[in-house]
Amino acid sequence: MLSIQNIIDVLKNQGTSPDLSQINLLEKLSAITNKKKSFFNTKDGNQGLYIWGDVGRGKTLITQSFLHSIEREDISSFHYIDFINFIHNELNKHSGLKNPLKKVSKNISKKNNLIFIDEFQVEDVADAMIIGDLLISLIDSGTKIILTSNVHPDGLYKDGLQRQKFLKSINILKEKIEIYQLEGCVDYRTNNIIKLNKNDSKGIFSEKKIIKIIKENFGVDDVSNDTLTINNRKFSCKIALNNLLWIEFNTFFKEPTGAKDYKFICDKFDWIFINSFQSFDDNSIDIIRRFISFIDIAYKEKTKVKFFFNDVDIAKIYSGTKLDILWKRCASRLFEMQNYDYLEDN
Repeated sequence: MLSIQNIIDVLKNQGTSPDLSQINLLEKLSAITNKKKSFFNTKDGNQGLYIWGDVGRGKTLITQSFLHSIEREDISSFHYIDFINFIHNELNKHSGLKNPLKKVSKNISKKNNLIFIDEFQVEDVADAMIIGDLLISLIDSGTKIILTSNVHPDGLYKDGLQRQKFLKSINILKEKIEIYQLEGCVDYRTNNIIKLNKNDSKGIFSEKKIIKIIKENFGVDDVSNDTLTINNRKFSCKIALNNLLWIEFNTFFKEPTGAKDYKFICDKFDWIFINSFQSFDDNSIDIIRRFISFIDIAYKEKTKVKFFFNDVDIAKIYSGTKLDILWKRCASRLFEMQNYDYLEDN
């Protein structure tokens, strides 16, 4: 394993200079991973780490950088959505058996000394009824747990069904792992995304390059076509995670979406990526009308949107005449929403 100073040097070479809170996090991660695996019920808060803080503070970046410095096969990393899907699949394999959750936990602990779960945010009642008990069972089996989240454990699953049962498990979990707030006001993710155009004079971003950006800033390793569910309706997208939505202009806005849908995604996601732009005229006026409506709402809600226009001129996305006045306002907002001041203030 690299020393903490070596990890700091690697991060600096990548354009990130860790602040005091992030360096303290590296030290806490080192303390957790240096502890030997113990199969005893621990109550001294040393079997894991729950890292929480504002969006873009570097929770994922720091944790992944640290874990990448550890050359061990008994460490597994998951995004929360991937982890909970994995657990549901494993439970289905043990369906009909007595206490299937315990069997799943035992199998995971056999293979893992440590599990890292990124973007921990419980929203579904079915997930809430199992995740707390599962994490406790893993810890009691000797597996260390590292979690990152945007909220303190007490704020998880807010207003959810049967929340008291969920909180009972979370309160037990809090006795077994340390809670660490990554403080500070620098939004490293936003700064990195703001710099993209500055660092790429051509401004051309292939899907491969966008995937690399997402992997480096959002900690998502597996990028494949996904679906977005809004009010029991499914829409196609590239990615729909807790804090990131990636949609294609020439696909998403062809679908029958409206203002309520745009308000939903602006409220739900911290970042929205849009690529695959092309030019349309009045023969495709519905697509342009939907896009204008989306921009109006995203601008009003101060949503962070990264547009990958590539070689498509903003002014030429719409070449018709029927929406000329509306489009001029929209184009003006598109320019503004790419500026440093807009992204930095939101």
